[in-house]
Amino acid sequence: MRRAGGLGPARATLMLTNLFDGIAYGMLLFVLACGLAVTLGLMNFVNLAHGAFAMAGGYVTVVSMEKLGVPFLATLPLAFLSAALLGLVLERLLYRHLYGRSPLDQVLFSIGLVFMAVSATDYFMGSEQRIIKLPLFLQSRVEWAGVSIGIYRALIIVICGVLVIALQAVLTRTRFGARLRAAVDDARVARGLGIDVNTIFAVTFAIGSGLAGLGGALGTEILGLDPNFPLKFMIYFLIVVTVGGTSSLTGPFLASLILGIADVAGKYYVPAFGAFMIYSVMIIVLILRPQGLFARPR
Repeated sequence: MRRAGGLGPARATLMLTNLFDGIAYGMLLFVLACGLAVTLGLMNFVNLAHGAFAMAGGYVTVVSMEKLGVPFLATLPLAFLSAALLGLVLERLLYRHLYGRSPLDQVLFSIGLVFMAVSATDYFMGSEQRIIKLPLFLQSRVEWAGVSIGIYRALIIVICGVLVIALQAVLTRTRFGARLRAAVDDARVARGLGIDVNTIFAVTFAIGSGLAGLGGALGTEILGLDPNFPLKFMIYFLIVVTVGGTSSLTGPFLASLILGIADVAGKYYVPAFGAFMIYSVMIIVLILRPQGLFARPR
């Protein structure tokens, strides 16, 4: 006989399933927000238009699948490259003129780009929400130790894990990462040492935009896609970076996991309060750690 008040097998299995879904959602948040963590944390540029690059990657996936018949997995590198190219062009034409300007100038400029992107997307792509149909093998679920695991969410976790390791290695153990940190600390001295600061910033911005595009492609099936995507999820990107801090990628990664698990658990166990769970976590963390989880006090 099971003891009263004990945790039954069914309830424990349900909790583990929700935990897995929360981790997958947190991983998706990280893929979407890590590009902003790079541009804001390493380049000191407040780019509120980051969601527009995620939206671009999502629409590349939708158009490639619906119009060209490209398989879903093959659209992921296309989404990354398209968003990276768009970011590179805009960085060379527009963004580079805002480096070194006040955060207010950067915010006003980038929020203007957001509204332009929303209007242009609504005009060319329509205002209806677009949801892609995943291949059958990605729609399936498997049982492991009694836990129901979605194949697609497992794929998101694997992709995010690879990204975390690769990005951290590039930023901390390569010459490019060292040059980037030098360019951010003092661009004038870096130029005196022969570092091509403009190229470093352009490549970094393009990679950050490409990561946003990849996140948009991966998130289309879960989050949906419409022209208001950059506005709806802008606050989520900022929360991830704010809670995690901007001194490294470890902070945003752990913040994404905490926020994803809290959001899924809140919406399941306390539906009336679930939509506010992610904001409650943000407030608690910032009260205890105003600089974020891993940022050093200035």
